[in-house]
Amino acid sequence: MVLCMSVLGLALAAMAFGAATRPERAAQQPAAQPQLAKPHARFFVEPVAQPRIPIDALLAQIENHVRLEHAAAESFLEYPTSALLHSKTSSPFVN
Repeated sequence: MVLCMSVLGLALAAMAFGAATRPERAAQQPAAQPQLAKPHARFFVEPVAQPRIPIDALLAQIENHVRLEHAAAESFLEYPTSALLHSKTSSPFVN
């Protein structure tokens, strides 16, 4: 009984797979509607040209951020409080 049900299930799965992967026939598509061209894929917005920033300026900003974070960590280690733990630093970067 289990073998018969397994074979029946396998046959149904094979028919469903065959129907899902079968290519559509041209006769089934209406000839009156022309195929529309697919638009180019866009991911949220059009690409915008970003201004180029020199690497030295970026490195200076990162070094300043690291220096500010280090100073905040040192002040917390000297006098740890929950207010210092959850306060924001004066760095322009979001941490």
